[in-house]
Amino acid sequence: MEGHWSGYIGSLHVHWDTLITMWAAMLFVIFAAFLITRKLQIIPGKVQVVAESIVSFFTGSLSGVKDAEKHVPLVGSLFLFILFANLMGQLPLRLIHLKQGEFASPTNDINMTAAMAVIVLIYYVFQGFKTKGIRAIWHGFSLDGIIIMFVDILEMVTRPLSLSLRLFANIFAGEILISALLGICAVGLPIPAIFFELFVAFIQAFVFMMLSIAYISTSVSEEH
Repeated sequence: MEGHWSGYIGSLHVHWDTLITMWAAMLFVIFAAFLITRKLQIIPGKVQVVAESIVSFFTGSLSGVKDAEKHVPLVGSLFLFILFANLMGQLPLRLIHLKQGEFASPTNDINMTAAMAVIVLIYYVFQGFKTKGIRAIWHGFSLDGIIIMFVDILEMVTRPLSLSLRLFANIFAGEILISALLGICAVGLPIPAIFFELFVAFIQAFVFMMLSIAYISTSVSEEH
């Protein structure tokens, strides 16, 4: 795989390959949501049934989390965006060859995965303070309380780091593997790897979502 197709917007350095596919993934999810919700009916059609099943899947994933319904928009948006973003680096975009380089999944860029991880961090920290107040990180003046506070702060740093690196590394490695197989033999050989990467695209979106749910659940749950 070649390096990122880079350029500048003013003095800002950007990766055009992942920036374009990021916007494509966002617009696809937004457009699909608009079409599905434009004419909701009491007796749902097939498309509405599928959409309601997807929402039920997100709600079920949040079972046991306090005020689960209000977290569905964030969790669902993360999963759908990451899923389609992961798929952006696979066929048919691999058939489009530009002189600047190939298109790549937005999640192939550590900047993208880190940004999503920071969003999750801000969200669950906000929800934690909203639910518990200062008790979200303050556990008293005792030695144990101060140690636990520093551990909590350390987790706030390591959680988004692990979230972003896990997603980035899996997608980046998968695209390198497929590019290598395409270079060895473009006919037949890459097909099993491509199907495997389609599976990985779903799994990584699911893992990111479930870890985000775990962090949200921990931040809003009352201590006993």
